[in-house]
Amino acid sequence: MQLRQYIDSRTAFIHALQAKKESLEVRGSMLWREINGTEYLIRNNAGGGQHSLGKRSTETQRIYERFTTRKQSAAETLKARTLKLDEARKLNRVYGVGRTPNTVVSILQEMERAGIADQFITVGTHALYAYESFCGVRVQSGAMATQDIDLLFDTRKRVAFMSAMNRLDTSLVGVLQRADKSFRVLSDKKQTAVNNDGFEVDLIRRDAKDGDPHPLRMSDDEDDFWATQVSSGERLISGRTFEQVVVSANGQMAMMRTVHPLQFIAVKKALAESHSREPEKKPRDALQAKIVQRLWEEFMQSAQLAAERAREQQGQG
Repeated sequence: MQLRQYIDSRTAFIHALQAKKESLEVRGSMLWREINGTEYLIRNNAGGGQHSLGKRSTETQRIYERFTTRKQSAAETLKARTLKLDEARKLNRVYGVGRTPNTVVSILQEMERAGIADQFITVGTHALYAYESFCGVRVQSGAMATQDIDLLFDTRKRVAFMSAMNRLDTSLVGVLQRADKSFRVLSDKKQTAVNNDGFEVDLIRRDAKDGDPHPLRMSDDEDDFWATQVSSGERLISGRTFEQVVVSANGQMAMMRTVHPLQFIAVKKALAESHSREPEKKPRDALQAKIVQRLWEEFMQSAQLAAERAREQQGQG
């Protein structure tokens, strides 16, 4: 029953995301305005700007009617799918579908709302929640236990990120504080924020290259994160990614963007064999690599091959 409910709630989540995207495409409004005795079609943008689409004509009338119809349809669809999503969240709680930490899902949700989710990749242990969700299994708890999440910032997208921060008049830690107001960046460890429960968010990046700023503070806010360089950053952001809906213990859902399972396996194996890795972390690195290898071989590889064949058939069609 849990698997069936997860599949249904994942579908509801994806449909709601699509409806929200379609609704955003018709933000603002259109109206007719008379100027010097002539009517013009005016587009009001969501940001408050206006521009004319031309004099009233058969073409501008069609544009107006098409926009109005599309906007109404998008609003109705978003309302219906939001209600469906709310129902799915409640059922997730009833059936105990989720176990991704509530804080993690809340952070991912707020990053999505801020429009910056695609500029970050979740790396490390929490990727296991995405993999197990895809496979419809539960990874042993001992392999999942951690009180921190690593977020890899894609410095290639820093212009889009800064634009979002300026538009929202906030900072990256400000986005996290919308998920949990107690998050604060540590004064002696600027790449890390911690909340009152001791949960940490570590911000990492690739080694500076191609004009990347260094050092890198994530906004003009003096209390914001400073991203720290990691040698594996370039390989991680340049490789294939993996996306999966994850569910928290309280039934909430979010899209987790993480590294491809094969990349995860390679990184964890390398860490387990690294002389510079803390000895107490190596056994879990090796265990996680072994677990994801098994998930890949038993569940994920065949699904990926099927998806690739489907894309090829669509291309031929």
